[in-house]
Amino acid sequence: MKQMSKATALALMMSLAGGALSTAAVAAPDPAKIEERKKAKTKVMGERVGKKVIKAFDLYNEDKVDEAIALLLEIDASDEFDKATVNRYLGNLYAQKEEYKTAIKYIRQAIAPDVLNFKDQADLMKLLGDLLVGTEQYEGAKKAYYDWMDFTGEEDSKVYGRIAQANYELKKFADVIKPADQAIALNKEEPNKSFYMLKIGSYFELKQFKNAVSVAEELVKIFPEDKQVWTQLGSFYMQTEEYRKGQTVMEIAFQKGYFEKENHYKILGSYYSLNEIPYKAAITFEKAIKDKNIERNKQNVTATASYFHQAKNIAKAAQYYEEAAKFEDDAELYRKAGSLLLQDLQYAAAVVRLNKALELGSKKKGTIYSDLAEAYLYQEKYKQAYRAIVKAQEDPKTRKFARSWASFIKEKAQRKGISL
Repeated sequence: MKQMSKATALALMMSLAGGALSTAAVAAPDPAKIEERKKAKTKVMGERVGKKVIKAFDLYNEDKVDEAIALLLEIDASDEFDKATVNRYLGNLYAQKEEYKTAIKYIRQAIAPDVLNFKDQADLMKLLGDLLVGTEQYEGAKKAYYDWMDFTGEEDSKVYGRIAQANYELKKFADVIKPADQAIALNKEEPNKSFYMLKIGSYFELKQFKNAVSVAEELVKIFPEDKQVWTQLGSFYMQTEEYRKGQTVMEIAFQKGYFEKENHYKILGSYYSLNEIPYKAAITFEKAIKDKNIERNKQNVTATASYFHQAKNIAKAAQYYEEAAKFEDDAELYRKAGSLLLQDLQYAAAVVRLNKALELGSKKKGTIYSDLAEAYLYQEKYKQAYRAIVKAQEDPKTRKFARSWASFIKEKAQRKGISL
């Protein structure tokens, strides 16, 4: 928790920064009792206690916080109001020292008799809630905040936001929504993004993805210049399988220059692929890698190859499969590169990549030998082709195909006058 700022007067030290308040009643406040408290005569400390408190205040002003605390601890107040006031000051000073456990103890003692002046009691009740949130005592914090609302009859968007946050931390996700909505309703003029994010996070935890998307759509309308809300909404559509909407939002975010993370480019690429526009996915990845917006690693280069493959850009796909293969000497990726080069009629190049796959121990030997046989055949290297197709017969998966091709290769070689 942040250290409390020093005030120019001890009374001011007790005050809290808060949002706009309304007089709408919440929980079970008693308006008549609240009004009676507000109009009650202001109480003051007894002379003996007051003098010691003033001395403590002087020490505090000299930045002698420990000495001020020591002096306050010496006070043996018999009057209930004096005792509560001293405990109030002790609570605040210990909070300033970040000794929150002790601060909470004294603040509870100050609040318990309900004898402080109205504003002091109210401020202290809210401060107790803040300290309990800061020390992760969320159930106690919620009670303190609701007690404050009962006591004052007031509502505060920040208080509702903290209650929502407490419920989120307690994993009571269904209980986050109502206080978050109340926080939002009380803060219409200056919307607070964090209240909406609490709702989104809770809906995701509850697997209510459509509700999460609805809140995210609202955020984009409220904060149209916020980069994050655009990219978040774009990614959320993935959960609801609204791929067209997701693509549109991510394209807008990209055009506005809102992409800040590698994942943003990946999501856009995924939408292009899911919407059957693989070429756009491929060039998005290719450019992002070249511009260093996506790391040039095996995973990302393989994805680029896959997108070009889907787009039937065989030469580019083969190029990227081979580049990806080099990261870890991946036999399967060399095999894919060789197979695609064969389709692209680059027979000599195909042979090199296919043999590399065999060298690295590929388990798809039958397929590789079949491809090698074809690559050699089209180069009229009949002996190599025949040896390869014979090896392909050793694999049960390619045996039948290899036997028929062996006869074909043998016949072609004989026509050329080549003995196998």
